[in-house]
Amino acid sequence: MNKPLLLSLAAATLLGSNLNAESMYDRIQAMELEMTKMKKELTTLKAEKASVTEEESDTTVSDDEEPEDEDKEDADSEEEGDEEEEKMDVEEEIRDMQEEITELNKATNGNRLKFGVDYRFTLENLNYEMANGDEAKNDAFMTNRFWMNMSWAATKNLSFKGQLAYNKAFGQRSGANMMNAPYDTFDWIANENAYDDLVRLRSAYFLYKDREFLGADIPWTFSVGRRPSTNGHLINLRDDDQEASPMGHTINVEFDGLSAKFGLENLTGADGMYIKLCAGRGMSNAQPMFSENGTPYASDGNTNPDIDLIGLIFTPYDNGHYAINSQYYYASNLIDQATLGVPASGFDTVGGLHSFTANFTMNGIGSEWSDFLDDSIFFVSGAVSISDPDSDKKMFDMSVADGESATGYSAWVGLQVPSLISEDGRWGVEYNYGTEFWRSMTYGEDTNIGSKMATRGHAYEAYFTEYLVEDILSLQIRYTYIDYEYTGSNGFFGATTGASYEISENMGGMESMVVDNAQDIRFYLRYKY
Repeated sequence: MNKPLLLSLAAATLLGSNLNAESMYDRIQAMELEMTKMKKELTTLKAEKASVTEEESDTTVSDDEEPEDEDKEDADSEEEGDEEEEKMDVEEEIRDMQEEITELNKATNGNRLKFGVDYRFTLENLNYEMANGDEAKNDAFMTNRFWMNMSWAATKNLSFKGQLAYNKAFGQRSGANMMNAPYDTFDWIANENAYDDLVRLRSAYFLYKDREFLGADIPWTFSVGRRPSTNGHLINLRDDDQEASPMGHTINVEFDGLSAKFGLENLTGADGMYIKLCAGRGMSNAQPMFSENGTPYASDGNTNPDIDLIGLIFTPYDNGHYAINSQYYYASNLIDQATLGVPASGFDTVGGLHSFTANFTMNGIGSEWSDFLDDSIFFVSGAVSISDPDSDKKMFDMSVADGESATGYSAWVGLQVPSLISEDGRWGVEYNYGTEFWRSMTYGEDTNIGSKMATRGHAYEAYFTEYLVEDILSLQIRYTYIDYEYTGSNGFFGATTGASYEISENMGGMESMVVDNAQDIRFYLRYKY
């Protein structure tokens, strides 16, 4: 057995240097596999030690026996020395392996329930310019964000994953109460909004995966629970996170639901081809536990009906270098604030929304033109939203007749490159544009001045992320500027908060309530392990 190789493998595993591991969960699985191998080798070593001891006992010369000659005595002495040295080597290897196994046990928590932590301190400078030229700002808005990640592999096919979240401003936040901030704890953004000191459930779901589906060579998965539906595809790049499956261009919101993914690569021969079906519920129509008529959780015809979403993600090609992705969803019974004013007077159901997204990604620009370009990422994404209002409602456009739809378009382009000052850092720039009636469901986007993906107008962003201690401690500086051309970018789906009016200096007295442009300069320190 090669002891230095064994110990170096164990050390590499402990340090998380498994380059093929996509997440801390995968690293821990690799640790457990390495620990199993080490335990087997330890058993073999102990057997070898016992064999050496037994052989030594059989060959030891008793005190009353005399050696036949000097050469024999010398040979026996030399053999005993070799055996003693071998015995010491085996004992030393056993001690080293036992120490490594102890460390691996600590790292893997001694069982299959794994935890990881992600803490981020953020300092932001926020600035808003209103349509009448007034300014609103916060020079130093500081927040603490904490995620506790959990995973538990019950079998090789069935696992659980979850995440608890805490996100709040430093100290007591003034002006934040249910009278004048009624949507701060709205279910879609409960963990993305810096509100109170509660720890909430951000995601919790089980995942079943198998290599075959009904006997066909189709790898597939099925999952249900509180979805990991924020920081999705492409938007995760600037957030330095593993991507969730939804396209970040049109969905970045917490919700509950299920999904099933089917890999088609083996059947079609197309690299990375798969299809994923998704469904979720964004609002449940259910009476209170102690309802007036004694029918807890029954549907209530006097309030908003269920908000349901069904979608499909299709990736026709992804070879790791070039990728094409697409997504469609339809959301029904969407809402708007019934009337303007504070506090909110409740919700009004206004209709549904069709959404289409497609994007192209180059993970490595060109073909070995340079190491810098090989490690760069370029993407372009386009999206369309089509409102489907109820027959007696308006969505986005007050000038059209009731029940008439409005179509919006959005474009997004981004470039991420290796750092120019460090080996592991990443720098990036992005640009977004949305038309008059564009609408996304990106309320959970990690941008405190409002979702840049939802912008009816122009949005510009630049960031750089640098690592201070391996891949554990990092910092980021990010600048986001949004120039709105139309109102309603961050509203709901109707013609109250979501209505689209061209922003100008003369808006009939609404100038002081309409944001013309906004900027966010953000710095963070992040510990992730």
